[in-house]
Amino acid sequence: MQALPPSDWSERSHALAALLARVGLGDRAAFQALYRQTAPHLFAVVLRIQGNRSLAEDVLQDVYVNVWRAAQTFDAQRSQPLTWLGSIARHRAIDSLRRQQAQPDTVPLDGTAHGDAGGDEDRAPSPELPSPEPGPMELLERAASARALNDCMAGLRPEQQQGLALAFYQGLSHSEVADHLGQPLGTVKSWLRRGLLALRSCLDRAAEREH
Repeated sequence: MQALPPSDWSERSHALAALLARVGLGDRAAFQALYRQTAPHLFAVVLRIQGNRSLAEDVLQDVYVNVWRAAQTFDAQRSQPLTWLGSIARHRAIDSLRRQQAQPDTVPLDGTAHGDAGGDEDRAPSPELPSPEPGPMELLERAASARALNDCMAGLRPEQQQGLALAFYQGLSHSEVADHLGQPLGTVKSWLRRGLLALRSCLDRAAEREH
């Protein structure tokens, strides 16, 4: 049972805490309300860090997918709702910025380098709510898919989970996975093949339940 928010919180903080509690129970209507009430603020947080409006919109989508999945972990005794949400937004924005900085610079087809003419919107963006697409319902669908994947992965044997995580999340080849786990290549290939079949079957069943 979640602890009650402190009595000295603002009315808005109490309302957002109530929405987060409902989101943690899988309430889609509460998730939509939370999105409407907090997206402008979180988008501004992301945009101040990321700077690129288009990438910031992508990060915002990821933020709300994570909010949907982690809402039940919100603790009103440790932070206020916007503080907790802002922390998620900042971490996602910083991760996005690091990935962007790790990529080699490219020159657009029109010959304009990043940050030159034509990039005014990125240099001085307005921290307003981005376009409503994708909206909260599409974010919910993505979150549901991510949750189904996590649930299905959890149902695999430990060696299958570890092998698939190394192969698909870290991008290792089969031989690299075998070296990492200290197992024969044939054994690892068998784990991965059986793990993929079990994962696909589980995801198919999850998709059927959704429909």
